[in-house]
Amino acid sequence: MDAHEEKRLKELLNEKESEIVALKKRLSHFEKSKSITQELFEKVMPLTALEAKASLTNEEIMRYSRQLILPEFGVQGQLNLSKTSVLVVGCGGLGCPLAQYLAAAGIGRLGLLDYDEVELSNLHRQVLHGEKNQGQAKALSASYSVKRLNPTVECVPYHLQLSSENALQLIEQYDIVADCSDNVPTRYLVNDACVLSGKPLVSASALRMEGQLTVYNYSGGPCYRCLYPVPPPPETVTNCSDGGVLGVVPGIMGCLQALEVLKIASGHGSSCGQQLVMFDALETRFRSIKLRPKQANCAVCGENPSVTQLADYETFCGSAATDKCQKLNLLSRDQRITVKEYKSVLDRTDPHILLDVRPDVEVNICHLPFSLNIPLSSLEERKSDQIQLLRDRISQLKQQMAGDCQPAVFVICKMGNFSQKAVKVLEEMSGSEVDQITVKDICGGLMAWANIVDPTFPQY
Repeated sequence: MDAHEEKRLKELLNEKESEIVALKKRLSHFEKSKSITQELFEKVMPLTALEAKASLTNEEIMRYSRQLILPEFGVQGQLNLSKTSVLVVGCGGLGCPLAQYLAAAGIGRLGLLDYDEVELSNLHRQVLHGEKNQGQAKALSASYSVKRLNPTVECVPYHLQLSSENALQLIEQYDIVADCSDNVPTRYLVNDACVLSGKPLVSASALRMEGQLTVYNYSGGPCYRCLYPVPPPPETVTNCSDGGVLGVVPGIMGCLQALEVLKIASGHGSSCGQQLVMFDALETRFRSIKLRPKQANCAVCGENPSVTQLADYETFCGSAATDKCQKLNLLSRDQRITVKEYKSVLDRTDPHILLDVRPDVEVNICHLPFSLNIPLSSLEERKSDQIQLLRDRISQLKQQMAGDCQPAVFVICKMGNFSQKAVKVLEEMSGSEVDQITVKDICGGLMAWANIVDPTFPQY
């Protein structure tokens, strides 16, 4: 074994040891959360129904007076709210305004569920949290804010990840469920649990400058699986960490979720049971699309359902149930290198091209000064000017190299997802549209570079 290979193996071992430490931390965190969850279940389980009130107190009349005088709402609507329980799945950009308005309106019991902790990048849209809450469980942070707003609302925080093991037990304790998650496995999990327990599901999403809202499993309408029987390929799914979002967009969609929850809870009823409401923030325009009806052959709500209990939704969807950036695995190990290995390439001054495939808007935020920027979309569309730019750089590199060695192209992006897709595209092009090249992905992208190699590099 030569010295270079020994060094590479040691670096790989160090990375694996760091991963093990992180996994142990997550396991400890999960076991602690599991203990807390059991305590919360024991507190909530006996509350199968909130105590029905016959009248409002003087304080409640004053607090809710502006909605009490609405003919569509009135005293009975308020009393209905006070005996309704709502579970909010996700205390992020959607869940924060939703929880805020449900509490302000006087919902009876509010369950706030989120596995994650508050980070600085959350604060532009997750308005129940503040700078002082960084590192705190989102469910607890949101709960404290809600209680400050309306201490009469019973608020139950759940600092845990919803799973097949706990979803039914939890959802059965609530009258209405609001899905504010940002990942496909959780959407299927929440949908199936709501169908199996007979609960209406108010669901919304927000990405970039657009939002969507609908109500599933309500008044004979379709469930999520009726419309999406098969999950999309993981590599086609984009969340806020990858695609970005203007903070006010999930704020608007969360408020619309609160509106539909309040309409259902008060007895007025929702009109979104078979409607998809779409919001275009650039045009400040809403439009509504009629959805197809409940499907007789649906796997969970159909006439002969094949889904009669909750399953492994991460396996079903091929992705992790997390709101953070997903990690794709499209390449083999020999098609990828670590950021430490790439740092060694730089230290040895090996001739190569560093290809940054992020969109221009992200490159303007930060980039490595010696990188060549060609967005993934340009490669996929085979844009001639961008392909020619790459060919020119490869030609220049070949002139610097001795012998018949193939030019090396290392591909980087933010987290290592776009770069893997780019490697596949470049391998298809090698030898035809571009000269023969050796192309490899840099694992973890620029965020791994910032965490492992250069802590002064910006993270976003």
